[in-house]
Amino acid sequence: MKKQLTLEIPTSWKDISLKQYLTLQNDLEAYSDDEEAQTALTLHHLCGLDVEYVRKLSAESYNLVKSKLNQFQSPEGIELTTFVTIDGVEYAFEPNLSKMSYGAYADITQYDTIQVDKNWAKIMSILYRPIEKKQYGKYTIKPYDGEIDETKWLDVNMEVHWGCLFFFVHLQMDLLKGILNSLKETELPHSIRQILERSGELMQQSLSWPMANLKK
Repeated sequence: MKKQLTLEIPTSWKDISLKQYLTLQNDLEAYSDDEEAQTALTLHHLCGLDVEYVRKLSAESYNLVKSKLNQFQSPEGIELTTFVTIDGVEYAFEPNLSKMSYGAYADITQYDTIQVDKNWAKIMSILYRPIEKKQYGKYTIKPYDGEIDETKWLDVNMEVHWGCLFFFVHLQMDLLKGILNSLKETELPHSIRQILERSGELMQQSLSWPMANLKK
């Protein structure tokens, strides 16, 4: 008797959580020299397909899944999400990086780079804090008190995470090229600027989306 398989194929970054992405990346790294294994792992983590059934897919089904996954938009174009609601609490992105508290940027600078890795959820917990007041397009957020709860960010979708990461990517480019006159280098804490500079190459590595293997 043939077993009927049901696949839930994500159609955008909104359908993938940070936890899923990190788990997939960790597994892909372990099988970096095995393209077939990487494909199976991608379908397992993103579509819920047990690895043992990947080879049993018909060519038509396999190509359909690949086609759907390859329709993902490039994350570089995703914009920063200012407000995020988690468990009924509305969080907002740090409204003024140049005036961010010493404690906040000191805790961020303990990490060597800014990239989507095991430390990313902690960075998000520092940058996004509960809203205290929101009126006429402006808002204030809870002062940073040193508490970091990265667990709540693991279930937030990757569109939010990519938007935050590429905010810093574009900020880095603007700072280095001097294009954006309203954001002079002196306006950001020196430690933050150093992290951005060190993160350049690794930010590109964060884009090593596993779909590259499926496109071959």
